[in-house]
Amino acid sequence: MFNPSLERKAIAVLSGNDGCAIARSAEAKALGVQMGEPAFKLRHYVEKNGLILMSSNFTLYGDLSSRVMSVLATFSPGISVYSIDEAFLDLDGLPLGDMTPWCQEVRATVLRWTGIPISVGVAPTKTLAKLANRMAKRSPRTGGCLDLSGHPEWLQRALKQTPVGDVWGIGRQFAGHCGVAGIRTAWDLTQASDGWVKKAMGAVGLRTVMELRGTAVHALEDGPADKQTTCVSRSFGEAVEDFGQVRDAVVSFATRAAQKIRRDGLVAGGIQAFAHTDRFRQDQPQHILSGTLRFATPTSSTPAIIAAATRLLEANREDGYGYKKAGILLFELVRPEDVPRDLFSSAKDPRPEALMKAVDGLTDRMGRAVIGFGLPAKDAPWRAKSEHRSPNWTTQWEDIPVVKA
Repeated sequence: MFNPSLERKAIAVLSGNDGCAIARSAEAKALGVQMGEPAFKLRHYVEKNGLILMSSNFTLYGDLSSRVMSVLATFSPGISVYSIDEAFLDLDGLPLGDMTPWCQEVRATVLRWTGIPISVGVAPTKTLAKLANRMAKRSPRTGGCLDLSGHPEWLQRALKQTPVGDVWGIGRQFAGHCGVAGIRTAWDLTQASDGWVKKAMGAVGLRTVMELRGTAVHALEDGPADKQTTCVSRSFGEAVEDFGQVRDAVVSFATRAAQKIRRDGLVAGGIQAFAHTDRFRQDQPQHILSGTLRFATPTSSTPAIIAAATRLLEANREDGYGYKKAGILLFELVRPEDVPRDLFSSAKDPRPEALMKAVDGLTDRMGRAVIGFGLPAKDAPWRAKSEHRSPNWTTQWEDIPVVKA
């Protein structure tokens, strides 16, 4: 959107530490760039084929995603955001018939208002809509839009052209069961007996097959379900032997994890802290440090979560290793009102909650680096690399593009 010179170029977006490919343009896929391929293996594509590497910028991606979703919401009485780049729209109440003009209008509006190209697929069920969207994206003849709802012959052709492993909800294990039974395509799967499907793939597989047959099973949720866990982890820019630096990294991750669950209105019942060496360097000593504990009372307090994380690290401390990654996992997430009351605990102290509210308010207004619990140095060796990161064009004043007449 902000650098049109990148259009139709081979581009790979790297993970948070410039470690591996997590997204690829069609041109990069054509070169043979694989998902998850380590960055050091991509250098020959850069040198020989002009592959462009970009560091991930999730702040920018999240902001643009919310803009796209807000535009999509104007076209439907109901929307379910499935992921950062995908949503289901409820078409109940819209005029029946060929939905292609409507799809084209949605696609053109999103492109005009946000600069983001999208593909649109329409079908009677969510699984079939995913299939239609996949074909709309891959086939230039569709123009990015495909309506399978009123065209049985198109639907049958699409099912016959879709490998069973590409069906939403069919994992690698289920695809293996299908292959053994001679089921190669989504169409083959629709022709299988319910008894075989349930025996080989369980109730989940049977629901998927029913959706492929046109029977809606998966409802359009009004909103995403509460998360059960949240994890903040990162590979270090370089191996870290100083355990104090590992502890600083975990404190930073614990702070971020606590902020995330407070934003979602949740509290954590337990915490896991971990760190490990570089598993790709088998020539070096290997070690995995990990510890878990449950809170006496579920919490979202940053000081409480930091204290638990550092206590776990110290209890499992092992010096003499070069740690390459660390992280925090908060689990058993629930809403505060769902926490069972303890008749033996003292009255709730309001001060931690007031403190967190004040800290979050300052962070929202002025950024994460303004206030915190033991703010790390900007040049800390564990900080992630991001040598090819694009500016925060939509979220930071200094990065907003300037148009000169």
